[in-house]
Amino acid sequence: MAATERQNNELKMKAKQQMMTAKDPLEKLRAACLMRGASGIKGFSRSFRIMDDDESHTLDFKEFKKGIHDYGVLMDDAEIQQLFQSLDKDGSGNLSFDEFLKALRPPMSNGRKDLVNKAFMKLDKSGDGVITVEDLKGVYNVKKHPKYMNGEWTEEQVLLKFLESFDTPNESDGKHMIGFTWQSVYLMRMIH
Repeated sequence: MAATERQNNELKMKAKQQMMTAKDPLEKLRAACLMRGASGIKGFSRSFRIMDDDESHTLDFKEFKKGIHDYGVLMDDAEIQQLFQSLDKDGSGNLSFDEFLKALRPPMSNGRKDLVNKAFMKLDKSGDGVITVEDLKGVYNVKKHPKYMNGEWTEEQVLLKFLESFDTPNESDGKHMIGFTWQSVYLMRMIH
């Protein structure tokens, strides 16, 4: 068994134990996601788009409640209401994808923060705290990208497309996100 498969199985078992003892609805939801493995939160974030029946890019309580049940999380109505209210940080009565994902992701350990920070510093060649296309030119090799290889795209186009993949889901404004911080690198890891 590969280490990643073993780790994934350990994560599932730990989440199953947490699910049985969790009192907080957010912890229950997080555990339910992680019971599906390392990509469980990513899968639930995909479900967010499916739950969004009115295609508003937000979830109202009715959509959220239905989505929780459809995902197979066992919670009573009071727990779902409590969870919804705790996730709705701005009190709008709707959950945005960002509100939802920021609350759902588990806290990052100090070891993970250190690793993400090291990766960010490796990418941030200029040291200005922002990763730009110029920074990526030295560390992201586009030479194997199919569209670069066939001459369809330039190096800059490949790099811009790479950065575009970090745009906010369902809220693309047509502008490319040219810079991001190490905290957003962590958030993107949870989504992609």
